[in-house]
This record gives sequence, structure tokens and C-alpha cells, in this order.
Amino acid sequence: MKTKKIRRNKKNTTKKNNDTKKYKKMSKPKKVNGEIVFKDFPTFRPNLTPREMFQLGSFGGTYWRPIRSSVTKKEYKNPHKKYPKSWWKGIPEENLSSPDCDISKNKYGVRVGTSLDFWEGKGWIKPSHPYGWVQWYCDFYMGERSPDDERQIKRWEALAGPRGRFMRFLVTQILKKGDKSDWDNPEISPKIRQVLQHWGYKLTKKDFDYEVKRRGK
Repeated sequence: MKTKKIRRNKKNTTKKNNDTKKYKKMSKPKKVNGEIVFKDFPTFRPNLTPREMFQLGSFGGTYWRPIRSSVTKKEYKNPHKKYPKSWWKGIPEENLSSPDCDISKNKYGVRVGTSLDFWEGKGWIKPSHPYGWVQWYCDFYMGERSPDDERQIKRWEALAGPRGRFMRFLVTQILKKGDKSDWDNPEISPKIRQVLQHWGYKLTKKDFDYEVKRRGK
């Protein structure tokens, strides 16, 4: 007499969704030759630390303002307080969490960027970082890793990396409106310079010369 085989429900052995994956905390990066080096993501080379970005003057003083996220349906206030106090030492709170944008607080005195609502509508804001890229960068700089790292780094590379469109456009404008000695002239493309600063990057003589040489100029 044949016995029936009893089927047992196999446990789901599929890999956990990336959203629930636990990531090992990394050590903080180091600056090498003016670039910030992350050992686990060697192509990600911003040259401004989170502190330097805000110290120079960014986002019209509003980045860490209180918000209500349409992505998480939650309200947030003073999320920057989780980071080391040394980051904000000497920077007035009004340059960090003001409710209203004041372009005079920006390094280049210009208005750039779009609203948080716009970013949310485009799907660029993820629940892990309701404030956006800079909040992600602050966490990443502190050694935290998340499922969103590769996407955020690719965004940086496309904008401010060695072949980034904003970095290359800035070089083009410098060559068009001035000469090679004007690589750091704030009057040439101040809006592009301000945008790059918001992405943790400031054009250097080394990067400018490399791009000019690559073009055969």
C-alpha cells in the first residue's frame, strides 16, 4: 500500500527585500588630496563635508526647516540635531532651519533648485530620507548604509562627478566667458556653482585642468 507523501510548506528562503536588509556601519571617510574617500564606494568623491556645505552657505538657510512629508505622512523637526554638534559649531541656527529662504545666506547669493514638493512628486524622495539627498549624504558620511546608496551615488556622479553634467557645464561656461585663470571666478555661473555646492562639490583647479585637457583645449 502506497503512503501519501505529506507536502510541507517550505519556508521562504528567498533573500530579504533590500528595504529590510541590515547594513554594517562603516568608518567615517577621510579627505585625501582634497577629496572625501569612501572605501566601499570609491567612485563617490565629493570634496565638501556636510559641515563645509552649510558653513559656506546653502539652501537659503532652510534645509533643516520643519516639514511634513507627503512620502511618510509624518512631521519632522530639527533632524540635524542627531549629527555631531561640531558640525554646526559657529553656524547660526537661522542658516540651518529657517522657514523662509534668504538667498543672501547662500555662498553665491543666488536662488537655485526646486521645492521639496516637486522632488516628492518626481519620486526622488525615499522614506528613509524625507529631506532628500543632503540628509542621505549626512547619514552616509557618518558611516550609515542603506538600500538607497547606489541610487543616490549615481545621481551625484551624473551631476557633480568627473563626467557630471553640471561640472562639465561649469567648465564650458568658464572657457566661454573668461579664460583658464577664471576657473574660480564666482561671477561666472554662480547658480551652477551653488547647485554643485548643494551636492557636496566645489570645482577645483585640478578638476578644471583635467577636464580642459580631456577636451584637448
